[in-house]
Amino acid sequence: MAFSFFGKRDKETPEPNPAAPEPSQPESSKPRGFFDRMKQAVSRTREALSESIGSVVALTREIDENNLDDLELVLLASDIGSVTTGEIITHLRERALRQGINDGAELKSLLKAELRRILDSVAHPIAHPSTPPEVIMMVGVNGTGKTTTTGKLAALYRSQGRSVLLCAADTFRAAAIEQLEVWAGRSGVQLIKTRQGGDPSAALFDACTAAKARATEILIVDTAGRLHTKSDLMKELDKMRRTAEKLIPGAPHQTLLVMDATTGQNGLQQARLFTEAARVTGIVLTKLDGTAKGGIVVAIARELGLPVLYAGVGEKMEDILPFDPAAFVDSLLD
Repeated sequence: MAFSFFGKRDKETPEPNPAAPEPSQPESSKPRGFFDRMKQAVSRTREALSESIGSVVALTREIDENNLDDLELVLLASDIGSVTTGEIITHLRERALRQGINDGAELKSLLKAELRRILDSVAHPIAHPSTPPEVIMMVGVNGTGKTTTTGKLAALYRSQGRSVLLCAADTFRAAAIEQLEVWAGRSGVQLIKTRQGGDPSAALFDACTAAKARATEILIVDTAGRLHTKSDLMKELDKMRRTAEKLIPGAPHQTLLVMDATTGQNGLQQARLFTEAARVTGIVLTKLDGTAKGGIVVAIARELGLPVLYAGVGEKMEDILPFDPAAFVDSLLD
C-alpha cells in the first residue's frame, strides 16, 4: 500500500545561534535571538536532514515501504538510534495511512510531531528547593567538558540575576581547579576550593557551609570525570552526595550528566551505564554545534528517559542555552 506525498526540497540558510529562554516561558515571549541561535547550533544536522528528507519525498509522488526505508536511514544517520527510529517510522506509517497524507509538507509536519512527542515525554519543570541554596552536581566521564560547562552555567545564572557559588571538587585532574578559577573570575562568582589531590567531600562541605552562610541561591559542584566501572570513584560520588545532604536537605537537588554530542551512540551507551550508577536528573549536551548528528537529543530522551536541560553551542561564555524541545524541533525541520 502506498501513500502519496508531493515533496519539495527545502533550501534553508542557517540563521544565527540560539539563546534560549526558560522552558516555562510562553512561546510568544521567547526572544527571536533564541530561535536564531538554536538554528545556527543545529545547522549541520538540519542541512543533512533537510536535504535527505527532501530527496526522499522528491524521488516519487508515491511513498511506499522503500521510501520509508530511505527515511529510516536518514534518521539513523542523524544518530536518533535504531529503537527510536523504528518507533518513529511505525507511527509515521500508521498516521499517514489514517490521515490520508498526500504531500511532503504534511510528512514533515508528522515527523515534527513525533519528535516533539518523544522530547515532551521527558520534559518536566525542575523542582527547585523552597529554601536556598540549590545544589547542582555536575558529573560524567572524562573529556566531556564538565568544568567548562560548570563555568558557563554560573555565567548563565548570574545573567539571570541569581547569586552563584562554585565548588572545585575535581581535585584529581591537573589544572582543573585553576581552570574553574578562571571561569569563576570571568563569571563574577566566588569559588570554594581545596588543594589538588585533596578530599573532594571536604571541599563540598566547605562550599555547602559557605553557601548557607551567604544565603547563596545556587551552588554548582564540579566533580572529577569518572567511569561507572570505577567502583572507588563511584563510592566517592556517593560520599559527596551524603555530605551535601547532611548540610542541605534534599541536596544535591540536581545531578546533571555532561555528555559530548559528537560521541553519538557511543556516548549514549556510556551515559546509559552511568545513569544506572548515579542519580542523574538531567543532561547537559556539549558541542551540539559541532556535529551533524543532533538526533542524539531524541535518542537521549527515548532511551535514557532523561531531558536535555542545557546545550553547549560554542566556546564563548554565553554559548550555553536552556534547552527547549519545540525550538529544537522547529530549528531542525523548519
